[in-house]
Parts: sequence; structure tokens; C-alpha cells
Amino acid sequence: MKIALASDHAGREYRRLIGDDLARKGFTVIDLGVPDEVEKADYPDYARKAAEAVGSGACGLGILICGTGTGMAMAANKFKGIRAANCTGELMARLARSHNNANILALGARLLGPELAQAIVEAFLTTEFDGGRHQTRLDKFE
Repeated sequence: MKIALASDHAGREYRRLIGDDLARKGFTVIDLGVPDEVEKADYPDYARKAAEAVGSGACGLGILICGTGTGMAMAANKFKGIRAANCTGELMARLARSHNNANILALGARLLGPELAQAIVEAFLTTEFDGGRHQTRLDKFE
């Protein structure tokens, strides 16, 4: 599976850490930046890149990282077909996938330790959507 991965300047180190971990696990990581030479970046620019990659089907899922995860999730959710969830724990990530069919995970690098961030990513990527009554609710988004 292809994973769109992007961050602003605050999430750069976690993007590298998570990207390397995903590659070791056999995922194809599409790194959408932020470039190393950029000192400060506007998170909506990078949320757009990942949302477009996931929304177009070029990538199956996305992971966005900024200081809190909130801005990235808010920006990504502006795009049709995107269900971005800002998750602060493993259970939250599992429920975002199983109940809400979230297709983008947002993380806050300033709020999570690296081990917890990796555990949240693992929970997100290994959980399937339950469908059923949850699909009925998602249909109301449209």
C-alpha cells in the first residue's frame, strides 16, 4: 500500500522516523515534504498535497504531522472524500478507522512521544473499517 506522508516544520523529525519505520515494514512511502531547507512551512500546503494524493486514489492512506495535529486535520478535511482524524492514542486511531473509516491520520509532534506516535500509526494502519451501521452514518457526510 502507498502511504502519503507530509509534515510542516514542526513535524519534520517525526515524518522521517515514521517514514523510515513504514518503509522497513514494506509500505511504499510517498514523502510529500516539508523539504529540509525550509525553515518554517505553512501546514495547509502540505495537508493539501496528502489530501490530494489520498483523494485521487494515488495513495491508500495518509499521515500528516504538525505541532498538534489539529491544523493538519482541519486543512485535510476540506477536501472531498477525506476523513482525517487527529489521534492522540492507539484506541482513538483504531476507532477512527473502524467506525469512521478515516483515511488520513494526523499527529501532533509537540504532544506525543516518538514511541507513542509510532504505536498510533501502527494501530491506524492495522485496523479495518467495520462498515454496517458506520457506513450508513458516513453516507450522511455526502
